[in-house]
Amino acid sequence: MQAVARLFAWRRWWPEPLALSPAQKFKAGVAALLAILLTGAVTQLSVGHAPLLVASMGAASVILFVLPASPLAQPWSFVGGHLVSAAIGVACARLVPDVTLAAALAVGLSIVAMATLRCLHPPGGAIALNAVIGGPAIKAMGFSFVLAPVLLNALLMLLVALILNNFWLRHPYPRPLPTPAKPRDAAAPRARSMVTEADIAAALRDHRELLDVTMDDLEHVVNLAELNAHRRRLGDIRCADVMARDVRWVTPDTLLADAWKLLKTTGQRVLPVLDADRRVVGMLALSDFIQRLDARDPASLRTRLARRLKRGGGQTVASLMASTVDAVRDIAHVTELIPVLTGAGRHHVPVVDAAGRLAGIVSQSELIGALYEGALAV
Repeated sequence: MQAVARLFAWRRWWPEPLALSPAQKFKAGVAALLAILLTGAVTQLSVGHAPLLVASMGAASVILFVLPASPLAQPWSFVGGHLVSAAIGVACARLVPDVTLAAALAVGLSIVAMATLRCLHPPGGAIALNAVIGGPAIKAMGFSFVLAPVLLNALLMLLVALILNNFWLRHPYPRPLPTPAKPRDAAAPRARSMVTEADIAAALRDHRELLDVTMDDLEHVVNLAELNAHRRRLGDIRCADVMARDVRWVTPDTLLADAWKLLKTTGQRVLPVLDADRRVVGMLALSDFIQRLDARDPASLRTRLARRLKRGGGQTVASLMASTVDAVRDIAHVTELIPVLTGAGRHHVPVVDAAGRLAGIVSQSELIGALYEGALAV
């Protein structure tokens, strides 16, 4: 009785809220409307006979515009799933006299084929069934049903999905395949300290059910969850609370010799490079002089720097600075510094105000100090 009671407990049947804002829900609905409308209109102009639309396009529009990051929504899954399932459905309709048996075979074989060909797409089951029970008009079309309207509908829907997802809904589509995991440099650990990609992959295997999420998305969620846990433990510590405010800076037109002197006299290891509006346009670090001038000791550095300045007639900071800068807001939580300062070999992060102007700099040591003090306060 307890097992029956648990089975029918209302919490098992009540759905979780969708993680979609009202604006996202409205945009997804409008995108589906436009996709079906345009697909039907172009198919009518191209083919001119019924059926103009297959019913599975309605189900596919939910996946394409609400779950565009899903593996089931990617182009090969969408187009390939429709093609394979439609062909299997037509074949079953022609070869199996009993309609019920043909319908069952069509759906079952379509699932096996889609899973084998890595084009699993739920509406594919619907199009396989539609090919069997769609009526005399579809049956008379034979395998031409696979090309028009199925393939034509799928290609038109895919074109609309590419445009609307990338330029209106702001969802990157299609999603690229995840890159193979590479050994990470010990000097650049990931933001989370314990869970690895191998751990996530093992958990997915142990789950033994297909999750409608990519490996990258799941890894991103795990990272965000751990950063949120850090925020909860550390309290409200902002970048402005830990940054160094008295920071010397240079402009792109500053001579390299002057920038070198400034690094030596101030003891700073990095100089922000600012434009006329005090916005950060680059960073010049002590390591840039050492690495880019291929100097391995102070004496050779001075020699090579002198030669470079002599050859270049006074080269400026713009010729040596790193123009790719990951700045953070002064009101950002200190945990947002973790992925920036633990990747790509960065040791300093510029902090900017609401107008994008330099407010200060946070170093790895200052971040470690903030995390340590926060841990002691717990």
